[in-house]
Amino acid sequence: MKLYYLAFSSRGLALAQKLASALGGRAERCGGPVTLAGWTADHFAPGTGLVYVGACGIAVRAVAPHLRSKETDPAVVAVDEQGHFAVPLVAGHLGGANALARAIAAACGAVPVLTTATDAAGRFPIDDWARAQGCAVADPHKIKAVSARLLDGQGIRLYSDWPIRGQPPPEVRLTGRKEDCDAALTLTDPGSPLWLVPRVLALGVGCRRGTPARTIEAAWQALAAGRGLCPKSVCVVCSIDRKADEPGLLEFCRSHGWPLATYTAAQLRDAPGRFTPSAFVAQTVGVDNVCERAAVLGAQGGDLLVPKQAGAGVTLAVAARAFGPDWKWTE
Repeated sequence: MKLYYLAFSSRGLALAQKLASALGGRAERCGGPVTLAGWTADHFAPGTGLVYVGACGIAVRAVAPHLRSKETDPAVVAVDEQGHFAVPLVAGHLGGANALARAIAAACGAVPVLTTATDAAGRFPIDDWARAQGCAVADPHKIKAVSARLLDGQGIRLYSDWPIRGQPPPEVRLTGRKEDCDAALTLTDPGSPLWLVPRVLALGVGCRRGTPARTIEAAWQALAAGRGLCPKSVCVVCSIDRKADEPGLLEFCRSHGWPLATYTAAQLRDAPGRFTPSAFVAQTVGVDNVCERAAVLGAQGGDLLVPKQAGAGVTLAVAARAFGPDWKWTE
């Protein structure tokens, strides 16, 4: 998370700088060229944390015009100038504002004022846990029903494709049945349960020169739908280095917010595993397979989940990085 701090007095700036030194990020003071509206607009983006060192009302009015959804809004926290209280205002769980408030509290001795229902009731915050484990929530509209069960004291049944280290919270019962659970930690669509997806997939891409982004997108949508994959589980797109400046591929990555990693033919040849060979590809680029080998390298040597899928001049493959969840959601 990229952190930005805005203060409104010399005392507030001193606290902002202290927090930036402890937690990282950049501290500024409002005034002159730095305006409240301009600073907020410049830094309001998914994956960021905005810390207003001042009154909650200032922060609320500043961010209100920019709010879109709990899924995409950044973490917003207000801290009083005395450093007594850290109040998460927006994106407490999915955006990480609760965790940020706790970190601020630890750095300056403040009290984190957590008002999200599960935290206030001392219940397991499943969306906060997902974020802490490097996962996304595929269907955020289903969080409410799961949280309601937790708040009512009913507990939930959780399915996981991976063993989860440690002891589960008392209100969580693990089940081995994906079709009979309230929430599922899995790479493939579980259907009606709340779907938690680890961000561990590397998407390997090969394409002809000049292939438009819409063609790559159509190929990806077909693969994801056919295999029950969630786009939120992709952490990187991978290809050969000669595609580093491919306009369609770059546009495809930008549209999803995915980084593009590229590898030389020699690096691809050294990828571990067995791959689908192509004499034409070997003659053209110097290695017998691009998409599968690139996916495995992007997955840091992880397993090939979806082998080469070809069509319309595009080849795709998917590999998964190793993933080892535990039950922690706070530091």
